[in-house]
Amino acid sequence: MIAKLLDKAVAGERLTFDEALKLTETDNLTALGAAANAVTNRMHPERYRTYNIDRNINYTNVCTAVCDFCAFYRGPKSDEGYVLDRAELLEKIGETVKLGGEQILLQGGLHPKFKLDWYEQMLREIKEKYPMVNVHGFSPPEIHHFTKVNNLSLEEVLTRLKAAGLGSLPGGGAEILVDRVRNEITRGKVMTDDWLNVMRVWHKLGGRSSATMMFGHVETAAERIEHLQRLRDLQDETGGFTAFICWTFQPDNTEMSDITPLGSFEYLKMQAIARLFLDNIDNIQSSWVTQGLKVGQLALVYGANDMGSLMIEENVVAEAGTVHYLTLDQIRDSISDLGFEPRQRNVHYQLLDEDHCNKAVVANREWVQKQKARDAAGGIYQLA
Repeated sequence: MIAKLLDKAVAGERLTFDEALKLTETDNLTALGAAANAVTNRMHPERYRTYNIDRNINYTNVCTAVCDFCAFYRGPKSDEGYVLDRAELLEKIGETVKLGGEQILLQGGLHPKFKLDWYEQMLREIKEKYPMVNVHGFSPPEIHHFTKVNNLSLEEVLTRLKAAGLGSLPGGGAEILVDRVRNEITRGKVMTDDWLNVMRVWHKLGGRSSATMMFGHVETAAERIEHLQRLRDLQDETGGFTAFICWTFQPDNTEMSDITPLGSFEYLKMQAIARLFLDNIDNIQSSWVTQGLKVGQLALVYGANDMGSLMIEENVVAEAGTVHYLTLDQIRDSISDLGFEPRQRNVHYQLLDEDHCNKAVVANREWVQKQKARDAAGGIYQLA
């Protein structure tokens, strides 16, 4: 039965919900991986695999939602809440550009006070100083929150943010797109239909976005497939998702720390199933940030065609105590060691020219050397 389902997916036929659920019952990881890799090679016959250079910038950790799985957020009355100074924000972007990045991931908590014009001004200042940088910003929970704080429609909020410089939407805040799960692990945060509708409206405005899944907490196997089904259905409708990324829940320092984290077996299994099921989403990113270098590399033969981002800075997963850091050389080597050419791409999966890539490699090697030499208490080295 499993072999027939894998052959069906490899041949390009669409799997049903029940068939995908059946795949979750097998422990034959080798067969799942081989099938997922075959699908990847059919969809991406080119002899290169891609990566991106960007930086996760969290402009605030103040959040009105209460998410049991999140170690990063702070309540509005917390002494540990912050709002990033605009000058520091621009400095972080400047360093990213010097390291060859053409994108930032800009996300924050659900701040209770800021109106839409605050975010518009932030975007305008970024684009004025760094017009070449794509702002991959404001996940669906934030966008939904903006509509409530400002009493505006989704269309108006997204249209105004796009006009101010928003380039693409990240798929954050999806967790599992099933309301039973969302009700159990979070309060005061967007529910499934509204999360999807943010993406729907953005896509209809001509925008592109990524899709994500955080699994391995309170969801069932059927709910994982339901999550994938909702994404696939929306992609059939709009075609706006550029990529899918999944990762396992990191419980340390959260209210759900009693949950035993899933290992690499379950991560690779879920990613392979996602590649087999999501036949209309072109790209799947490895989650080396949560899985580490070796498993992140292995993901490239378990359905992923992209190593994701260099991620110069990451705060949210790091607060949960499980985050891995790779150099650009390590990312490129992990691709080339598998026999592929490493190529830097943008958010639309367009390849950047080789001269840009070569300069980025040199700049990142210098940065790594300066990082190693810095004072342990000195913070991130700033390029001259």
